[in-house]
Amino acid sequence: MKQTSRVISILLVSALLVGMIAGCKGQGNSPSIKATAPAELQSSVQNVAIDEQPSSVYYEIFVRSFQDSNGDGVGDLKGIAEKLDYLKQLGIEGIWLTPINPSPSYHGYDVTDYYNLNPDFGTMDDFRNLMTEAHKRGIKIIMDLVINHSSSQNSWFIESAKGKNNPYRSWYTWAEDSGKSTNQISATGGAAWHEKNGNHFEATFWEGMPDFNFDNLDVRKEMIKIGNFWLKQGIDGFRLDAAKHIYEDFQSSKGDPEVAKKNQAWWQEFRKGLNETNPNAYLVSEVWDSSVVAAPYLNQAFNSTFNFDLSDQIKSAVFAEKASDFASKLKGVYGLFKQESQGTFIDAPFIDNHDKDRIMSVAKGSVEHAKMAASLLLTLPGNPFIYYGDEIGMKGAGVDEAKREPMLWYAAGKGAGQTTWEKLVSNRDNAPSVEAQLQDPNSLYSHYKLLIDVRKREAALRDGDIEEYSVNNPYVASFIRRTAKEQVLVFHNLSGGEQALDLSENQMSMDMKVIFSSKEGFKYEAGKLTIPPYSTILLK
Repeated sequence: MKQTSRVISILLVSALLVGMIAGCKGQGNSPSIKATAPAELQSSVQNVAIDEQPSSVYYEIFVRSFQDSNGDGVGDLKGIAEKLDYLKQLGIEGIWLTPINPSPSYHGYDVTDYYNLNPDFGTMDDFRNLMTEAHKRGIKIIMDLVINHSSSQNSWFIESAKGKNNPYRSWYTWAEDSGKSTNQISATGGAAWHEKNGNHFEATFWEGMPDFNFDNLDVRKEMIKIGNFWLKQGIDGFRLDAAKHIYEDFQSSKGDPEVAKKNQAWWQEFRKGLNETNPNAYLVSEVWDSSVVAAPYLNQAFNSTFNFDLSDQIKSAVFAEKASDFASKLKGVYGLFKQESQGTFIDAPFIDNHDKDRIMSVAKGSVEHAKMAASLLLTLPGNPFIYYGDEIGMKGAGVDEAKREPMLWYAAGKGAGQTTWEKLVSNRDNAPSVEAQLQDPNSLYSHYKLLIDVRKREAALRDGDIEEYSVNNPYVASFIRRTAKEQVLVFHNLSGGEQALDLSENQMSMDMKVIFSSKEGFKYEAGKLTIPPYSTILLK
């Protein structure tokens, strides 16, 4: 078989597969080990309660870095529209745009005007055209909404700083008005109070980002108005920045359950306000904390919170080349999520984002480790989020700019649409490119596309619950994905050695056949499965 068909025609469900694998005996570098599954799964999934999470694959775009439509070196909305076919080909069904409002910073997380667009990124006509073209292709778009704080250059803050009699004074919190001590430390570890015109304002992150005062009814009404404005422009939802910091401003309030309840109550109010325009708006939040802390925000507020614990778990497993018990840990987390959301949640797993060191830097350039991380991400429940450039193995670590370098479209490093706002540092030498990887069936890009394709085809992978399936092999991560009608058995060999498993004592496994292998060289007969190094096998 030719190398270009390394996935055994991608989906091996035909009678040809039976002939291909008949007579093959499972052998490997490790002894065959018996597999076990919960008793209720060993026959059929019929009549079993299933917590399905209908999902879509999302793609985070740092707008300034993605695609430049007008030659000024800065990515823009027209540029993203030009690349919708690329995203559609990859299999993307949703886009998260990092902040697109006017801002004095390159990153945009300090907004000066919530009802307009950063002129670097285009016009409202460009925005509406992007919505139209994306929706034509079945791609939804959500935007970053940064309402924990504004820019210090926002006109509301400028007015607030003028004095106690200004109508915008109470839109922000001033120590001299509230009687609070200016010696407090912020929840993020820095100074909580900053001087302006002889008074001190509260800012959790830095002095350029003064926090709004959400005890002010006018502020709350304004934030809901902002959300509804963008929904009416066609946006499909929001990624909500710094969601747990609305009231968690100080080190002294970190973990305070009463403060957390105030945060949750605000976001419930926000959701209720948006329902008037679009009750189906997708809200995914940044609650950068444990799942226990994040879970209550799913109660009549967010559809999803980013699963930071799972991101760390995926990376730890692939770097150590040792299996982690993903199913049992997620079952516990999902129990919390289900309880808080009355069963309406959907997880938001990811590997990287604009704040985290890219996996290819942490993995020291190991494409095999990056592929296995992608395989795990794309076979787990929920809406998986892919950070732009991860699909080609871009690097980035350290300062934030290094994690947000220009998307690499061309093998030569330059060409039409290539952004140049930031010089390449992390990706300066031996840089990957879309151009090169599109033609390479063994590339990281091809691997992402392959896994997204099979995820979209298999309902159990796309929408299903997760259940434990133990193979007692330290190198193989295994679990079951299932809907009420079908189930898929997933195996990831995280190691550089071939692994052999004995599934013969489990009738469920014996009734299955291989439908997918990410590499050639697998063997499966009479319940004996051999998995090639750094590869994924699916049985159905």
